[in-house]
Amino acid sequence: MSDSRGQQTSDQPPQDDRGRPAGQPPERRGGLLMGRPFGVPIYVTPSWFVIAALITWVFGGQLNDVLPDLGGARYLVAFSFAVAFYASVLVHELAHTLVALRYRLGVRRIQLQFFGGVSEIENEATTPWREFWLAFVGPLLSLVLGGVFYLATRFVELSSVPGVLLAGLMVSNLVVAAFNLLPGLPLDGGRMLRAVVWAVTGKPMTGTVAASWVGRALAIAVLIGLPLVSAARGVERTTTDTLVDAVLAAVLAAIIWNGATGSVRNARLKEALPGLRLRELARRAVEVTSDTPLGEAMRRAREARAGAVVVVDGRGEPIAIVRESAVRAVPEHRRPWVAVGALSRDLEPGLRLDADLSGEDLLRAVQATPAGEYLVVEADGRVYGVAALSDIEQRLTAAVSGR
Repeated sequence: MSDSRGQQTSDQPPQDDRGRPAGQPPERRGGLLMGRPFGVPIYVTPSWFVIAALITWVFGGQLNDVLPDLGGARYLVAFSFAVAFYASVLVHELAHTLVALRYRLGVRRIQLQFFGGVSEIENEATTPWREFWLAFVGPLLSLVLGGVFYLATRFVELSSVPGVLLAGLMVSNLVVAAFNLLPGLPLDGGRMLRAVVWAVTGKPMTGTVAASWVGRALAIAVLIGLPLVSAARGVERTTTDTLVDAVLAAVLAAIIWNGATGSVRNARLKEALPGLRLRELARRAVEVTSDTPLGEAMRRAREARAGAVVVVDGRGEPIAIVRESAVRAVPEHRRPWVAVGALSRDLEPGLRLDADLSGEDLLRAVQATPAGEYLVVEADGRVYGVAALSDIEQRLTAAVSGR
């Protein structure tokens, strides 16, 4: 499965000594770093080792029927298959990455995890055709790999170790391609369906909603259908086999359902971002000195109909913001005896935000310096107000939920 979210980029921004864009938050790690092809970090998550062990156990047991002379070495062969299979998954994800880079879309990282791989692309494609090709190229490469492994099996004995490995890789890549071509989000086929509906209607959100509902239907089909298909194969099965099939079906269905729901949520968030303006979110603030009692500061705020308190020095320059969470923690009867300076956070550089910030620029600024409140200033340095993180989150939550 692939997550094809992307961001349009232009010239390369200034970078720090670790290769990150200057002023950006540190890169999120996603497991064990395996390399940086094309400048994109590849991580193997701890869950990969779980699935590698499961593949080794299951495939190793099957090898005992096909190649009984291997003995205990069959588990080494099975582990080699697990590694080779996930190398194929990596090729699938690198295909998405190369197309994203071709379209100048920023790629954060690639993760190899329990149920395959994820390419984290920073923004949506700008046209339906680009969206379609970005999604289709992954399954296409898996189909090509399946064909290559099929051709390779023609030159080896199928009952040998190379023959068994090549046949397994052929089948697994074809299964990966077929599964990802299913027309529901968050699968690649769902993104292809989204692109088609987008092209027909001219509305990317309509495409996202349509592909999301198909994805939810697929989740239900997997939950019910996968155990039924396994039971209908006519092979004698134990209670453990039936339980494993049911658990895998439930986990896979949950991943598809949550991915489909998350795709709609992310699309609504992106639609709402341009309307997220700091000037509209900022609260009016009153200015007091650090030795002002909290009770007095609150009285002034009520009279001015302000929702925040800013601490200033003797020259009237803002030096701190009174934390709303700290104010709530002080009982009413104690407020006349507690100075606001004890409840304030000093103004670090990242806590001063330009009043004209909006959209993704605003989110990046907030993410760079996490805090409960931010001082909002005009271009000339004058205080415009205070922005509370809770107000920003509430606006985004309302947009995502469609309220």
